[in-house]
Amino acid sequence: MTLAAYDEIAVADPPDRAAAARRLTLWLGLLLLATMTASLATGAAGTSLWAALGDLAQGRALSRVDETILWNIRAPRTLMGALVGAALATSGAVMQGLFRNPLADPGLVGVSAGAGLGAICAIVLGAALPAGLMALVGAHLVPLAAFAGGWITTLVLYRVSTRGGRTSVATMLLAGIALGALAGAVSGLLVYAADDQQLRDLTFWGLGSLAGATWGKLLAAAPIILAAMLGAPFLARGLNALALGEAAAGHLGIPVQRVKNLAVLAVAGATGAAVAVSGGIGFVGIVVPHLLRLVSGPDHRALLPNAALLGASLLLGADMISRTIIAPAELPIGIVTAILGAPVFLWILLRRRMVVDL
Repeated sequence: MTLAAYDEIAVADPPDRAAAARRLTLWLGLLLLATMTASLATGAAGTSLWAALGDLAQGRALSRVDETILWNIRAPRTLMGALVGAALATSGAVMQGLFRNPLADPGLVGVSAGAGLGAICAIVLGAALPAGLMALVGAHLVPLAAFAGGWITTLVLYRVSTRGGRTSVATMLLAGIALGALAGAVSGLLVYAADDQQLRDLTFWGLGSLAGATWGKLLAAAPIILAAMLGAPFLARGLNALALGEAAAGHLGIPVQRVKNLAVLAVAGATGAAVAVSGGIGFVGIVVPHLLRLVSGPDHRALLPNAALLGASLLLGADMISRTIIAPAELPIGIVTAILGAPVFLWILLRRRMVVDL
């Protein structure tokens, strides 16, 4: 059987599934445009996006306050929310396809825990760094440390799970669990040694937030996330074939080892960059792929781009709730995604159990 035949027979499902997936992509694209516009127009301040656009259309310059709120606060926050949501949802879909496990997400192989450990090290130990280095990195210390932690975890994971040029997915999964536990233990030690202000910073970072979004942070994270997002669709056929098992995928002509390497690198890069700029945000990576499979099926050719679009819209919606529900204060976005995501995930689990029982 050729790979093209496999795509048609094993993945395409009903004849109208491809057309339905394309319509879903169109609707999700429109949803993302709507949520990005709403995000730009929403905030605790009274600045109106529509009034500002009207002023610009009539050739009037924006006031300094409106320009600051719209351009320096809301615009980078909206773009960062879309990128982080897309990165988390796509990473979850790739990991679930790679491990053939519907519960897999970047946290399962320790990438999120490693990035979190890097951020905690920066918050607790940052004051001990040389003054010259602190002056050089400034406010980017925590994002850089989180990104470095994610990448170091990935490198250790590969070193442990690769032998003779071949990477064992099972060994990678177990090593990821062990590395996640180790990172959690070291993080606990650092939290125990932190002072009151550091504990407050750690708490807010761990709950996730887009409040610190700036053009500088966005430009630092965007190239990595966009590279992973643009590369993910090229893994779709390989992930589809891996659903049959590695041996069967190899017989279909899939370069299994290369697909695994690229998938883990893409997930590590996207997740590390997302966690670095937003902190810990849960449930997006595991809920979004499940929701989409209910609508468009398991074909990764449709699942990956749709996951990026829906993940971006979902996180922007959660961010709008977080910054308006108790305005002028702001709720950590990780709390909002957990409140929204946990019931949805439980519903998906109950629905799947009912289908299996039937």
